[in-house]
Amino acid sequence: MPRITTPGAIAAQRSYGPLIWDAIAAIIVLGVIVVLGETSASLVEPLSQLELTPVSLDPSNLAEYAARTTFRMLVALCLSLLFTITYATLAAKNHRAELLLIPLLDILQSVPILGFISVTVVFFMSLAPGKVLGAELAAIFAIFTSQAWNMAFSFYQSLRTVPHDLDEAAQSMRLTAWMKFWRLEVPFAIPGLVWNMMMSMSGGWFFVVASEAISVGNTTVTLPGIGSYIAIAIEKRDLAAVYFAIGTMAIVILIYDQLLFRPLVTWADRFRPEQQPGVEPPRSWVLTVFQRSTLIRIGLKPLKGLWESTFKLAATLPAAPAKSMWLGRDRTINVIWLGMLGLGVTYTIWSIVRFVVPAVSLHEVGWVAVLSSITLLRVVILIALASVIWVPVGVIVGLSPKLTRIIQPIAQFLAAFPANLFFPLAVVAIVTYKLNPDVWLSPLMVLGTQWYILFNVIAGAAVMPRELLDAGASFHVGGWAWWRNVALPAVIPYYLTGAITASGGSFNASIVSEAVSWGDDKLVAHGIGSYIADATAKGDFHRIVLGVAVMSVFVVILNRSLWRPLYHWVETRFRLD
Repeated sequence: MPRITTPGAIAAQRSYGPLIWDAIAAIIVLGVIVVLGETSASLVEPLSQLELTPVSLDPSNLAEYAARTTFRMLVALCLSLLFTITYATLAAKNHRAELLLIPLLDILQSVPILGFISVTVVFFMSLAPGKVLGAELAAIFAIFTSQAWNMAFSFYQSLRTVPHDLDEAAQSMRLTAWMKFWRLEVPFAIPGLVWNMMMSMSGGWFFVVASEAISVGNTTVTLPGIGSYIAIAIEKRDLAAVYFAIGTMAIVILIYDQLLFRPLVTWADRFRPEQQPGVEPPRSWVLTVFQRSTLIRIGLKPLKGLWESTFKLAATLPAAPAKSMWLGRDRTINVIWLGMLGLGVTYTIWSIVRFVVPAVSLHEVGWVAVLSSITLLRVVILIALASVIWVPVGVIVGLSPKLTRIIQPIAQFLAAFPANLFFPLAVVAIVTYKLNPDVWLSPLMVLGTQWYILFNVIAGAAVMPRELLDAGASFHVGGWAWWRNVALPAVIPYYLTGAITASGGSFNASIVSEAVSWGDDKLVAHGIGSYIADATAKGDFHRIVLGVAVMSVFVVILNRSLWRPLYHWVETRFRLD
């Protein structure tokens, strides 16, 4: 029977509908505020409180631990986003700054997280002596170092590959630099940035154990959280606790997928260069609630007015100069700038040598170089294998919005799943079957970093121009010819961003993958990661600096001899124009 809608029913729907959306929106916002408020309240507690209430494996504590870990990761994600917008924009728009910032970013993404913790934990603890806040800042900074770099690379790559026709349209409209940035460049970068934000949040789980259970020499700080819970469960060989941690993580990932990333993916779909007709756009019930809520609109109205005033102010400023004017090709200034960079690098190298040489021999320096070569070989092989697997999968998923909605939460969970939980299985298998740790510990390095490739390729395939696909179909291009002439040229800029980040992340992951344990069973593979892990455990800052410095040299060599030439070649040949 057809549904009869009376005027009274319509009036009631109009009357009560907004109230329902407002109520749901208020519940979500207030719930998030309460959780964040209760979690942040512990920041002012005395540091001795951590010793009085040590981390317990009682599953009833997991809700509190999950809230604390999520709070740290969200704060780190916000800081990473701020860093991305400023750092990557400066590198993309200023040629002189790019000469320094991009190599520096290459190094930073590969420096092991324990390398950051070992030199920052004392600094952050001194900012709030005797308070939990200092330890929390150290943990948040450590998580930040596992999130920021790939987001910055993604944003930088997008800014450098804005299609020429869009750039020329912005110039013809005489947009100011501020207006062009927010009206053209940021919208173009948003789809890739959102996927990398998801990867950053997920990647943070990989290092959450190291960030919450900090041990540098005689300094030991254990913060309540899922990471420290997992660390204690592994130390005590408590498989039941490990399973409880996995279940809690699954719930947390589902919650922030529904409340944060699913709305972002749905919102970012509006910035796709082209909308395919007949394809249902992604949906998010949270975004729908916020869009239909009167309270949210009223609350955001002052912020919207303030934001729009910046565009009115920018309209009174001169128009943005052409890209060629940003390059700053004045020969004298370039020579001075390069000279200053050279002096800075020389001074840095001299400072490292002066700090390290008195404590280590030349023979050890050579041995560290050999260990770095071994780790480099592992990274190259693992990234090649991951590329062969995930590039085709990413293209197929990215071209299908329906498949993307299905795969996204699954990939998110797998990416967020701490590889540390696989370490006990690896240790038991290697010890039982007497396998070679140098070979069989290697795959652990790429378990958490391979997802950078998948997520970036999905983002690239999702914004692939429709006319490119139509041209391939009209010429009946199929098989390997389709991949070579259609798919790969479109996604290769995004793939390179993922591959560069994955290679740096694999170096980073080597510190927890080349030296693993399960209870009293410990396995060590030869490599720079295990060297730095051992030096960190002993509090030997001379050898920590030596290991990080040599690793940084090898990362720069890899990036300058392989990734950067490929990046430049792709940037000039495969722009979407």
